[in-house]
Amino acid sequence: MNRYLAEFIGTFWLVFGGCGSAVLAAAFPELGIGFAGVALAFGLTVLTGAYALGHISGGHFNPAVSIGLWVGGRFDAKDLVPYIIFQVIGGAVAAFVLYMIVKGQADFVSVGGFATNGFGDLSPGKYSMMSALIIEIVLTAMFLIVIMGATDKRAPAGFAPIAIGLALTLIHLISIPVTNTSVNPARSTAVAIFADTAALSQLWLFWVAPIIGAIIGAVLYRGIAGEQKS
Repeated sequence: MNRYLAEFIGTFWLVFGGCGSAVLAAAFPELGIGFAGVALAFGLTVLTGAYALGHISGGHFNPAVSIGLWVGGRFDAKDLVPYIIFQVIGGAVAAFVLYMIVKGQADFVSVGGFATNGFGDLSPGKYSMMSALIIEIVLTAMFLIVIMGATDKRAPAGFAPIAIGLALTLIHLISIPVTNTSVNPARSTAVAIFADTAALSQLWLFWVAPIIGAIIGAVLYRGIAGEQKS
């Protein structure tokens, strides 16, 4: 249970910190942190969360990562469903807390897009569904390769959270204009629940694409690294 709670807290932190920066600070009048700031915020949540909780649960904070690590022989199948459940709940609780904060603004009318992911009209740059599918698959695959490589027993010890956090920052720098960046079904689900848009109708892509990408990344890494099951 401690492992599951660690995943709950870590995913809470990722959604609250990453999506919170997008909702509260990205376009703040004159002093907004912009895309680069949001990208850094997501990277910092994973970096700090992994250092704080990684020794308890492995620091997945992402259903696609859990599935990818299972495919890659790094994670026990019996924990897969509980991890995903606690990740989704942790993200949803974070989105609820963020929603309550946003509602307290003096001129509050609507939460609008609420940092959700989307394609077509819901894409920041109006990119197509195919563009969204491709970029989410490719970036999640690369994310898994970085995660598995950085946590390999042959890699330098103690630096994995830094590499993983920087990788997530880079992923956001690339893809925020396309999908607002998911690579994490729990993150996408959490904010879609509260958004005043049709984000829920597009949520399927932000489960399917990251999971496909995670599986591809895990298989590729095992193939090139010649890794055995741990």
